[in-house]
Amino acid sequence: METVQVTCKGCLVESGVVGARGAILKTRYFDIHQDCETPIPGFLIISTRRHILSIAEFSEAELEEFSRLVKVTVEGMKTALGIKDVYLFQNEDSKHHFHLWLFPRLDWMNNFGKKIQSVRPIMDYAAKEMNTPAQWQEVDKAVQKMRL
Repeated sequence: METVQVTCKGCLVESGVVGARGAILKTRYFDIHQDCETPIPGFLIISTRRHILSIAEFSEAELEEFSRLVKVTVEGMKTALGIKDVYLFQNEDSKHHFHLWLFPRLDWMNNFGKKIQSVRPIMDYAAKEMNTPAQWQEVDKAVQKMRL
């Protein structure tokens, strides 16, 4: 038997080897799910189902679906979860599939500031100080609301 090493989380999820925590929606081209490493309700990810790294690689159909998904996901974050502001992040130098972070700005985050530099310290804080079963239950509740 040949062993294959896969280093792309997106490929592992898409192949079914690894489940995505907090799966919200899977479409023809994209997967929307909760970030599985950071216990912040509403920290969502839209990732491509095929292994590409750049929006420049999108087909016309993918581009059309992506823009619609970003819009309805942000709308859902605002209406279903009561999130006022959402930060969008994407970097092409990732070794994983193209993915867009939809990062909620929650009231408790104001102590970290509102600049882009505040996001990593917020994520680190959440991973260290909020990584509890109760907090993950809150994350799961947010996922359920978003599914609706």
